[in-house]
Amino acid sequence: MRTSTNDLFADIGYMSVNHDGEQLCGDHVDTVYQEGENSNVIVLADGLGSGVKASILSTLTAKIISTMLASGLPIEDCVETIAATLPVCAERHVAYCTFTIIRIINNEKAEIIQYDNPKTIFIRDGKNCELPVTVKEIGGKKICFSETLLKNDDVFIAMSDGVEHAGAGGHYNFNWKRENIIEYMENFMHVGFTAKTLSTILIDEVNNLYDGRPEDDATACVVHIRQRVPVNLIFGPPENPDDSHKMMSLFFAKKGKHIVSGGTTAKIAAEYLGKEVYPCNLNADPTLPPMSEIEGVDLVTEGVVTMDRVLKYAKDYLEDNRTYDRWNNSRDGASAISRALFEEGTDICFFVGCAINPAHQNPDLSISFNIKKSIVEQLTDCLERMGKRVKVIYF
Repeated sequence: MRTSTNDLFADIGYMSVNHDGEQLCGDHVDTVYQEGENSNVIVLADGLGSGVKASILSTLTAKIISTMLASGLPIEDCVETIAATLPVCAERHVAYCTFTIIRIINNEKAEIIQYDNPKTIFIRDGKNCELPVTVKEIGGKKICFSETLLKNDDVFIAMSDGVEHAGAGGHYNFNWKRENIIEYMENFMHVGFTAKTLSTILIDEVNNLYDGRPEDDATACVVHIRQRVPVNLIFGPPENPDDSHKMMSLFFAKKGKHIVSGGTTAKIAAEYLGKEVYPCNLNADPTLPPMSEIEGVDLVTEGVVTMDRVLKYAKDYLEDNRTYDRWNNSRDGASAISRALFEEGTDICFFVGCAINPAHQNPDLSISFNIKKSIVEQLTDCLERMGKRVKVIYF
């Protein structure tokens, strides 16, 4: 496997809104990691029309491209296969499915391949930057190619045509065009938002322009090139108490932010550091246990209840992202952990203690002794789907 010569990370996020009255989205986004090439490939496909047929067309197109790439076939062969396969609507004279492919190679270079989708927006240093486009005819269809070397904070915004057409026939905006989208999104570049947040911001505005009744499926897929940021979280004491010093030694030796979750875990961490555990009066959510403070630790929270809330936020983040305002602005333990894992961290390391908490053996409680493992496994899956590198160490 090739290793990158830089410390960059491709943060990938996307968001969709369905055509008014449709339960299925006619757009589909698929991602695949090519280990041999150390590259991420993102495919955004837009099926003709809306509803079930469009959803099937876009899903098949995205899956075929990503599967072929994952099998090691050259990207040109994949494009040729799709271009030759996609039929053209006899009535409208347009393709049954259009697509955008963004390939991030070794976190050093980006390739953009497009067929009939709106041109991908590329923002560098907070401003729009137009990339040169080479047009090739493959399988009787005109395919657009662009490429660029990558820099920290580069942002790519791929979209289906429902984004550019927002407001057509609606009540708010009859002229929402590419230049308007660029101007709107440039306003958020200095904040340092993640790709998921940027895509959510754009689609929320698109939905507003449609007056909440979109006349087409609309999808935004954002790739944000960022510096890697490690975050370490320790959750529960070790199964063997004699391993406490070893567990804490390895945990605090890790670079990056350190989060301690669990009352007993906090006491062990404080003892290892030779510090005290102090209660924290800040807690915006009365349904969650309060946080604590330990000198030398970035964040100290309660364990199972707090982490279970983080898991709920993670699942929503991957879907509609509707709880974003809540965890992004609230001052409670679950929100603070969510910001660290979803927004800040790119490389997450969990230290999970396998000790059975006697308090969790009460049959009147719904918490079982293996709940920690279940939470960590599900949260790991969510974080990996966000594109994070995740490592779990059990004690």
